[in-house]
Amino acid sequence: MLDLKFIRENFEVVKDSLKKRNLNLDLNNFIEMDDKRRKALLELEDLRARKNKANEEITKLLKEKSDPKEKIASMKDTASKIGSLEKEVKEYESIVNRILLTIPNIPHNSLPVGDASVNKVVRSWGEPKKIAHARSHIELAEHLDIIDFTRAAKLTASNFILYKGDGARLERSLYNFMLDLHTSKHGYTEIFPPFLVNRASMTGTGQLPKLEEDMYRLKDDDLFLIPTAEVPVTNIFRDEILNEEELPIYYTAYTACFRREAGSYGKDTRGLMRVHQFDKVEMVKFVRPENSYDELEKLVNNAETVLQLLGLPYRVVLLSTGDVSFAASKCYDLEAYAPGLDKWLEVSSCSNFESFQARRANIKYRRQTADRKQVTEYVHTLNGSGVALARTMAAILENYQQPDGTVFIPEVLQPYFNGKNRITR
Repeated sequence: MLDLKFIRENFEVVKDSLKKRNLNLDLNNFIEMDDKRRKALLELEDLRARKNKANEEITKLLKEKSDPKEKIASMKDTASKIGSLEKEVKEYESIVNRILLTIPNIPHNSLPVGDASVNKVVRSWGEPKKIAHARSHIELAEHLDIIDFTRAAKLTASNFILYKGDGARLERSLYNFMLDLHTSKHGYTEIFPPFLVNRASMTGTGQLPKLEEDMYRLKDDDLFLIPTAEVPVTNIFRDEILNEEELPIYYTAYTACFRREAGSYGKDTRGLMRVHQFDKVEMVKFVRPENSYDELEKLVNNAETVLQLLGLPYRVVLLSTGDVSFAASKCYDLEAYAPGLDKWLEVSSCSNFESFQARRANIKYRRQTADRKQVTEYVHTLNGSGVALARTMAAILENYQQPDGTVFIPEVLQPYFNGKNRITR
């Protein structure tokens, strides 16, 4: 969430950021509503001051044994006006806060301006494999009998996954490998959070109110299945004040993730491309504001290490102002190459939200100024996939396929298979 004062003082900056995002929000109406709120609040404060002064005068009259009836009568009218204004201020505050939650973050000035067509490839690693008669992961999974898409649809619905045998083991080895890497080499503390969160948590990280139709909700409890571990992990410190000495804080978490993919009509939904439930290892950071962009580059490097150790060719893409997410100020996508589909698959997004999420979730830290005063500020939050399945699974199957239809197991995953190096039917 942007600071209301910042929006008022930097109206053209915010307006320009909306234009860069290709969004049409009526900021003038927002300012008009806030002007009415401010005017009503000033009147309310003036009436409250008059009421306090009248109370003092009534007390004085009573002490002097004078008749306070006239003053009390006028007070009743003031009290009635105060009640009416309190209701009016509350209504304007509700409108202003509701609009405030729909205003996206300011894109960082390093982002290309435009839609997804101007996203910028900043670097790549590995050579995309050219495999004669390459099979897709769908064909490989069916041939090896490691994923059963048909029975998954029978159990639940289309675009859910049923892993079997070595498919299930490969999935499990992937998230265990990533957790082991991030905790032992990258300095993250492992978290295992709930897979259901409340509305305040979803609002804190920016999924609500904008993306509610894309979420799975339990209507009886108003709880949501998490779309990513970012939500529960970031909200660990909601409404808390951290000490500066505690920062930076690095957390990593494996969770299943649930997304309705309400806007996926017309997109490629075959196989593992766009599923409603998938596994992911998430990395979340709470950092000092002055360090957040250095921390973003480290975050991206942590995700890249996963792909390098898996031996998957990939590229790092800087997202444009029109493609960056609602809450992010800057985001890099990591895309792994899948030779069977001949496509680049997004397997990680690494974002700096600056203070946007922290302001919504009220996450602050306490620091000491140069003159030894204690002040509180909002932390900066970051998160990134480290990395996401199921597309990483698709990329592994397609990159490591053999002419006989078997699939080699990446070397770093073989210890999770007790040394087995190949998936066969």
